[in-house]
Amino acid sequence: MGIMQSTMRETGKVTPERSEGERSEPSRSGGVTFPGAATPTIPDPTVPNPEVGAKAVKRQFNAAYKRRILQEADEGGPGAIAALLRREGLYSSHLTTWRKQREKGEIAGLEPRKRGKKPIPRNPLAGEVQRLTRENQRLQKRLKQAETIIDVQKKLCDVLGLTVPPIEQNESDE
Repeated sequence: MGIMQSTMRETGKVTPERSEGERSEPSRSGGVTFPGAATPTIPDPTVPNPEVGAKAVKRQFNAAYKRRILQEADEGGPGAIAALLRREGLYSSHLTTWRKQREKGEIAGLEPRKRGKKPIPRNPLAGEVQRLTRENQRLQKRLKQAETIIDVQKKLCDVLGLTVPPIEQNESDE
């Protein structure tokens, strides 16, 4: 007897024969569904989803959570630490890293850090340097105007035949 005949005799319904690589789910393979069979329509929230996401998501823990876990780990013995790690889904390396951060006394050490290139800290004197550079350029422009006016006055005195007393230059003028 073939598969089709035995299925017909047992259930009274005809189902198509499946090829070897075909899935065994009747709803997907074009087979007959039985009236008493349960078909899950809404996933049960208590059952974890076995599907793995397309992209891994990096877990980030806030400082309060890290402090709480470290406190529980410090209070418990070796078996308690293993149970804590299993319950929370953590690795022992998490505890090691968090303990080092706590020992260093980093204020924000227990906070998650942003990944990537760190911003260059701004020099506190950079604003003062810019202000002084602008002031220097302004004063150089005024000096050039003043020298031009003095040159014109000298030429006018030469044309009119007036004598101009020489300007004394100090070492600080240059």
